[in-house]
Amino acid sequence: MPFTFKTLFLQGVVLITSPVFADTRGFFTEIYKHSEFSKAGIPEYFVQENYSKSSQHVLRGLHYQKDPRAQGKLVRCIKGLVFDVAVDLRKGSPTYGKWVGIELSEENSRLLYIPPAFAHGFIVLSEAAEIIYKCTQEYSPEHEGGIIWNDPVIDIQWPVRDPVLSEKDKALPFLTDADNNFEFEIPEKILTTEFTEERMRPPGEINIILKQ
Repeated sequence: MPFTFKTLFLQGVVLITSPVFADTRGFFTEIYKHSEFSKAGIPEYFVQENYSKSSQHVLRGLHYQKDPRAQGKLVRCIKGLVFDVAVDLRKGSPTYGKWVGIELSEENSRLLYIPPAFAHGFIVLSEAAEIIYKCTQEYSPEHEGGIIWNDPVIDIQWPVRDPVLSEKDKALPFLTDADNNFEFEIPEKILTTEFTEERMRPPGEINIILKQ
């Protein structure tokens, strides 16, 4: 049962799909298989899995963990519809401060892999939504970090202008003030000219939004 891996605008962020086999009894699909993920460039093992339920227009984020406990995340929406976002926090990266947004839902069965050194957040577009996500590191409060959802430099085009936020998320700093110890490492593979030009857009410019 092969997975499909599609690398998105930000290096390391991958959109993943798996065939869904449905009949009168229901359906079956694979969510994760280490051998296939490793071949596709995602060799990490996941050590923690989280499950959250949120009401309409709730926004959670933008969250990350600092090195040496930085988390990669494999995100899936199992109920409802969310707009899921990743932001590049690697200082020195051509895409530092840029973002990518993807709609994840129970209907499209997509998964989004967000590597370490990226911030993650999502907003609920349906009446309610349930999210499960695997992590490459366990939760570590002392390494916890975050950025305010409406940072003007990142300029994420959220589909809701007045989201519901926790008091903790309301108090998160701007990107320029965030505690971030990530550094960009030049990838081994040489980028194509076309892809390199796309990466050189100024921070904050809309990158890509994938919908159903």
